[in-house]
Amino acid sequence: MNVQIREVRTDCLPQYGEVPIAFRVESVFRVVAREGGLGGLALREEKLAEPYVKDYDARDFDRPARWGDEFDMSEWGILMAFDGQEAVGGAIIATRTAGLEMLEGRDDLAVLWDIRVHPDLRRSSIGSKLLHCAADWARERGCTEMKIETQNINVAACRFYAKHGCELRAIDCNAYASCPDIAHEAMLLWYLDL
Repeated sequence: MNVQIREVRTDCLPQYGEVPIAFRVESVFRVVAREGGLGGLALREEKLAEPYVKDYDARDFDRPARWGDEFDMSEWGILMAFDGQEAVGGAIIATRTAGLEMLEGRDDLAVLWDIRVHPDLRRSSIGSKLLHCAADWARERGCTEMKIETQNINVAACRFYAKHGCELRAIDCNAYASCPDIAHEAMLLWYLDL
């Protein structure tokens, strides 16, 4: 396999979205307060009695092809990994976008908006290459940090980010309280110094 990563335009978002992002949730990181929170928070992995499949693209408005309807993507980077002509992965980086709260009003912060690798090719270093290319893309545009959101139900992603030097700096157990189907999930915010 000879995977090449290329930057593409927004008209490739439908093809980008054809790479499945779903994964099987077999364990979660439970957020545990030490000493009532004064001793900090800890993540404790717990196996689930009933595993399930999580698909971030399950809701139509969350699909990549729709992101341009909600956001001005002119300052975003879209990277795709190809094996020949077949899309096998991708990463999207957001920068300098008015109204995108994840950017904290900073011009030197990038957000890794999305990263995905075809399920048959996970753990084959494509994700690592995409993360590295995303960091380079952001660094070349003057960013000093990259912010990444994931959830406590995505244990593999958490381990991946920690392995690649990202630092967990925030946990919000109530971030999704207004969304009943995901209210049980905790938001984890990782930062990578560039």
